[in-house]
Amino acid sequence: MTADHPSAPPGMPAQHESILLDEPSTADLRAKVTQAWQEFARALADRLAALPPGAHVELTLDPTASGTDDAVYSVGVDVGSDGRFAARAVGNATLPQGYRLDRAAVADMVALGWSPPGVVEGSGEQFGLDSVAGEAGRLAALLSRTLRDIYGAPHPAFLVFSIEDAEGEALPGEPLGTARSEFGLGREIGAELEEALAATGEAEVDSEMLELAERVRTVVSTMLKSDSDRLQVDSDGDINIRAGSAMVFVRVRDNPPLVDVFSPVLTEVEPTERLYVKLSELTNRMPIGRLYCADDTVWASIPVFGRNFQPTHLMLAVQVMTGLADELDDRLHGEFGGKRFFGEGDKPGRGEHRTGMYL
Repeated sequence: MTADHPSAPPGMPAQHESILLDEPSTADLRAKVTQAWQEFARALADRLAALPPGAHVELTLDPTASGTDDAVYSVGVDVGSDGRFAARAVGNATLPQGYRLDRAAVADMVALGWSPPGVVEGSGEQFGLDSVAGEAGRLAALLSRTLRDIYGAPHPAFLVFSIEDAEGEALPGEPLGTARSEFGLGREIGAELEEALAATGEAEVDSEMLELAERVRTVVSTMLKSDSDRLQVDSDGDINIRAGSAMVFVRVRDNPPLVDVFSPVLTEVEPTERLYVKLSELTNRMPIGRLYCADDTVWASIPVFGRNFQPTHLMLAVQVMTGLADELDDRLHGEFGGKRFFGEGDKPGRGEHRTGMYL
């Protein structure tokens, strides 16, 4: 690659907008996101049902991943001596200006079953909800919908959780789907990734001390079941991942620290108002990232924060982009023309990056 693709700001969804996609072209992605939330809710229900009296659960939308700065959206659950659950959810009193829930969101909270701040005894400035023992499944579903539909978590991988006993000690147990434990990666690939990080020779050094580019290569190679030195890397240092007729690039930026997962979905496309409207509609339905047109090229981009880098966020970005790009390039090509990175029937030659396709 010899040219930089246009920069793209994070494309997080609106706070109360549904993250589920309605486009047939992204049906697989929609199904995967839905399945991830279902798995999270089931795992949370199982953990809640098994917790001892005095235990506390905290679920937080990671602000370093969501771009919410000082706004911390979280829900917590305390288990009483009688097995009852006392749930609390952050309210506007602790949210900074610009990140507070509007009237529609507050109404949605109440519709889910939350009582406004101060109504439930002991809730203070938080929304409150008391649940009887034995309703772990219902409570888990409600908490999941709160985090997803009200607080705008695009995927459970953007959640951080902690589960502690009455003395504040971490309680061991199965991970909550793809959510990240405050004490570890919290997903199936976590152990494999930790082994890969240890194999770099830095086993006794905090992984945050590894160079960002090295950590990114480790994450991608682990996902691809390959060695980091066998990754396809072009002259600009971008990792190349073929996804059907599309190509996905993973680029590490230094200032500010950022990992950009992007794809030139279509090139030589004519920018029209109809195209811009279509890309805007698709972006609004995407769980993360955005689509946009620049220099006669339709780009898909998902940025991942490099500061406080979390491997799970890069994994999600790569998974989303590889599925999204391969689906959308075919659909958009049929509707708007242009060229896909790999035309139908094309086979990439050894060492061939097809740079002319998107410059």
